[in-house]
Amino acid sequence: MANTVSSKFSVEILDEEALQILNPESSLQIVASGFDWVEGPLWIENGQYLLFSDIPQNKVYKLNDKNDTVTYLKPSGYDVQNYTGKGSGSNGLLLNSSGQLVLMQHGERRVGVMKSSMNDPKPEYSSLVSEYEGKRLNSPNDGIYDDEGNLYFTDPPYGLENLIDDKNKQLDFQGVYCLLKTGELLLLDKELSYPNGITLSPDNKTLYVAVSDEKVGGAWYQYNLEAPGKVAEKKLFYNVEHLLGKPNEQGLPDGMKTNSEGYVFATGPGGLWIFTKEAKPIAKIRTGLLTSNCALTTNEKRLFLTADDYILALDLK
Repeated sequence: MANTVSSKFSVEILDEEALQILNPESSLQIVASGFDWVEGPLWIENGQYLLFSDIPQNKVYKLNDKNDTVTYLKPSGYDVQNYTGKGSGSNGLLLNSSGQLVLMQHGERRVGVMKSSMNDPKPEYSSLVSEYEGKRLNSPNDGIYDDEGNLYFTDPPYGLENLIDDKNKQLDFQGVYCLLKTGELLLLDKELSYPNGITLSPDNKTLYVAVSDEKVGGAWYQYNLEAPGKVAEKKLFYNVEHLLGKPNEQGLPDGMKTNSEGYVFATGPGGLWIFTKEAKPIAKIRTGLLTSNCALTTNEKRLFLTADDYILALDLK
């Protein structure tokens, strides 16, 4: 099966600038498999391991440098057995400035933080935020901290049984938010149908958000920030509506990361796209799989992808 999957792997160079990042000698590798639907990869430098969510399994897994995988947390997003939503587990994972694990918890419809240390994980959580103006969030999906400790996150309805039309949905929109380090929750945008992946430029002045909606077309947006949580301008970053449904262009815009040079790594149709900050696509890493998210090691020498039930990796320059 692995040979069948890997036969579809390829690296497509669209502009020579990509060779500043990509090593033409490297090939995409399967490093773990056998999950349900993986998301939220997070590299942990202190320990040299990868954490990632398996949303349907309600688990966070740990992948070490030997490519051995163990359960790190269960439950990761909801602790009631009769949960009826579409995905009970955690989605995006990140570290706060104190080194604690923060989880986008679909089932609990909140941003949670693990109470125990990273070296002694226990499925016990406190809530960072679960409501906006007295109404429950939908199902927080992905997040990113800025350098000052403010948290930007998206809140689509993917964790709800009937998505936008779910009877338990309390908000009449899908938000992009900023949770200031003071505890104040700011709504940045409520016009996106399915906000999904989110990341920041290295200087924290540009916020990028993926929209995953096959009905209105997939796209990435950028928000120019004049202060934490304060948008000066919103504009389209890149639109892939013309690719939806085309052969070998499976998937929608999803998880995103930026590297220290400002290049944008964005999962979307066909696999993973690499953009310049001017929105020029310079490479595509084709997986042949629905590719949900990505993560870079701290030294930016290795790229991990969560793709359907696989964890993939590519060595970079």
